[in-house]
Amino acid sequence: MNARDARAGAAPPETAHDAAPNPAHQLRATAIGAGAVLLWASLALFTTLTGRIPPFQLTAMAFAVGGALGLPRALRGGGTLRAVPRGAWVLGVGGLFGYHFFYFVALRNAPAVDAGLIAYLWPLLIVVFSALLPGERLRWWHAAGAVLGLGGTFLLVTGGQGVQLRGEYLPGYAAAAVCAVVWSAYSVANRRYPKVPTDMVAFFCLATAVLAAVCHLLFEDTVRPEGGQWLAALALGLGPVGGAFYLWDHGTKHGDIRLLGTLSYFAPLLSTALLIATGRADASWPVAAACVLITGGAMLASADALRAARRRG
Repeated sequence: MNARDARAGAAPPETAHDAAPNPAHQLRATAIGAGAVLLWASLALFTTLTGRIPPFQLTAMAFAVGGALGLPRALRGGGTLRAVPRGAWVLGVGGLFGYHFFYFVALRNAPAVDAGLIAYLWPLLIVVFSALLPGERLRWWHAAGAVLGLGGTFLLVTGGQGVQLRGEYLPGYAAAAVCAVVWSAYSVANRRYPKVPTDMVAFFCLATAVLAAVCHLLFEDTVRPEGGQWLAALALGLGPVGGAFYLWDHGTKHGDIRLLGTLSYFAPLLSTALLIATGRADASWPVAAACVLITGGAMLASADALRAARRRG
């Protein structure tokens, strides 16, 4: 990163109507953001390989790795750290830490299947919230594609058995809902700061690691990782709980936010496929049905991009 890039971080937030997006650049940014979805698909596998490491401890470890991953480039920017708007700091740290904090609270206070399903409303909320952005317009096929993706995720999470919500788990359900709102709001509001360099995610990750470490000391007992657990924690930091956030930051700032929201439903599908391939889960009809629903939803939501690609061709 050079001095010009650093000065760009001081620029005021830019809204979507300030400049018409270049279709080729937007498509490339969307593809980069979709790379985060591919990395998130490995989250379940790597997490199972970490054994009994408590969630906040594991979060602190993974985000420390993720922050260190981008720190050299971020430091090379010189004055960038001081030039980043306060709102970008609140959004970045609040989004990364807030999502994980409320997700873990949800898991402590509600069954994992129920909490996970409610938390995974965030891709649908991204599509809905995108209508609030200047210059963006929510079409029926965007919403329909996101709903199909949600249906596929429902089948994956429940195994086709359905969900029975119970009153005693209301605090957990509420935390899961907040979790979904936090991540979707972060992803959409990130559009306000296109001039803040993606390298700054390194500092957001490190701040999240510190906050997670504090929560770990307050609420958990430390477990010393053994053998392959260190490698699994490292893989989390390089991939789904670290490196993926750099890709997502670029994608949400410069790509098609509605399409990214729908494509996010591929994460649980690919995650399940990876668990099946490694012998940690069994293939079943809900997986096949989810594949049809999520793929169909993604194709429906990407109608704009497909038509634009055909025009360019």
